[in-house]
Amino acid sequence: MPHTHHYHIEKLTDIHSKLLERDTIVEIFLPFQYEKTQHKYPLLILNDGQDSSAIHLKTTLEKLKQTKKIKDLIVVAVHAGDRMQEYGVASREDFKGRGARAKQYSKFIMTELIPYIHYRYPISKNPADNAIAGFSLGGLSATDIAWHHADYFGKVGAFSGSFWWRKRDAKSRLYSEHRDRIMHNVIRSGRYKKGLKFWFQTGQKDEQSDRNKNGVIDSIDDTLDLIVELTKKGYRPFHDIQYLELEDGQHNLETWGEALPHFLEWAFPDK
Repeated sequence: MPHTHHYHIEKLTDIHSKLLERDTIVEIFLPFQYEKTQHKYPLLILNDGQDSSAIHLKTTLEKLKQTKKIKDLIVVAVHAGDRMQEYGVASREDFKGRGARAKQYSKFIMTELIPYIHYRYPISKNPADNAIAGFSLGGLSATDIAWHHADYFGKVGAFSGSFWWRKRDAKSRLYSEHRDRIMHNVIRSGRYKKGLKFWFQTGQKDEQSDRNKNGVIDSIDDTLDLIVELTKKGYRPFHDIQYLELEDGQHNLETWGEALPHFLEWAFPDK
């Protein structure tokens, strides 16, 4: 007899995206007997969905549900295509021309994928129920998408987000931390979005780089500086912004799998 906390996976390989000009692969994680309930489920869209088994997504969902840490939700794990081009910031590419298709990817999520999964599954349209998340470049992409679509996503999670993404090479003598980091500029020039909440994770062993030689690795610096930009907009640490720094955390799937329960408990608590 199956247990009520079990999830099953439907793999959709036939969703052709006109915007991305390719077939997309999506794994849908569905709660036990979801089709027999009357209510709408919260949604998590996950970038880099091809890594869902490496981060133990299914077993983590089941364990947290079994221990009543999270409510049931539907997870749409989107397999990545060309990460270097489709992930990034929609408004501009980085100094090497990466992220050139981030705008198409963002539109794919909002105008092709989301309407399709609403048609197929009982998913909530309440922004407070819905989140988007990703790892590294996927975390940068998720943050940008949530920021521009806060009417749909009320929460965003970035695991070791690539917030170093910049419009000028850091080796250039004209480089400026303040001017050249793209996501920081997007937040700075944008407007406060009521209800939007942020969750960030870094690892103290994410990398070795320390551009400004302040003794703090860039991954942590760039994330904390982004949090500063958000607080200047009016978002409150501990209330609207959560930050998790793992002492032994590295830039890898093992670390992100370790951080995953923290994110899920924050985004989908079983109140």
